[in-house]
Amino acid sequence: MSLAEKLEDLRNRIAGKGRLLVAYSGGVDSSLLAEVANDVLGESAIAVFLDSETAARSELEQARRLAKSLGLNFRVAKFSILEDDEFAKNPATRCYICKKKSAAVLKNVARENGIKCIADGVNLSDYEDFRPGIQACNEEGIWHPFVESGITKEDIRTLAHSLGLAVWDKPSSACLSSRIPYGERITEGNLGMVEEAEEYLESLGFGQLRVRAHGRTARIELLKSDAQRALDKRDEIVLRLKGIGFKYVTLDLEGFRTGSMNEVL
Repeated sequence: MSLAEKLEDLRNRIAGKGRLLVAYSGGVDSSLLAEVANDVLGESAIAVFLDSETAARSELEQARRLAKSLGLNFRVAKFSILEDDEFAKNPATRCYICKKKSAAVLKNVARENGIKCIADGVNLSDYEDFRPGIQACNEEGIWHPFVESGITKEDIRTLAHSLGLAVWDKPSSACLSSRIPYGERITEGNLGMVEEAEEYLESLGFGQLRVRAHGRTARIELLKSDAQRALDKRDEIVLRLKGIGFKYVTLDLEGFRTGSMNEVL
């Protein structure tokens, strides 16, 4: 199918649901889905942001602003994922555990609003990485409309750009827990350090990045094109990250890559 045909197929599938809850994070995938659902279903579509300790405050505020600009029927569902001790232990199945609990929260919101179908922004490209969370979503009956319409990540960015979505080129993101190595306990403390460090680096103009927290060591992943600029600012960066609580600050020479913590699996 052409991209236009994929979009029409997506719209038709959404229309067939009548009412829809979209798991919305403010990233390009869920934003496109929420925008299309809003266009097709109007107030019968709601966009729900799952707010737990692993969600950066900046992501919530960006999602809120975007939802307002798009006129989405926006809600925030707050819950604590760290109350689940199995999740906090940070096993390789961390995402599976989180998606199970997230699905339960979304189902409660859907039930309160008389909605039977919950959709997320999973697309064909997501199957190229280790994503145990997708299995959990499948088990919980979460719908993946992009997958059914044959839509990839590249398709999503192209469609988002054509529809004028401000986040069409937003760097890929993931919850803060993905910065903590498997087996190392996830706490509000190490999540907060990662969040503050990443916000600081973003304030310096670095785009796609991750700060992985290996204990008190910060491993910074940047685009390779940004590496020299980071080295030029190394004294400033080291001083700030040590002030946040890291003892050692390193720059990963392999650069940014999605899911780098999965390399040990």
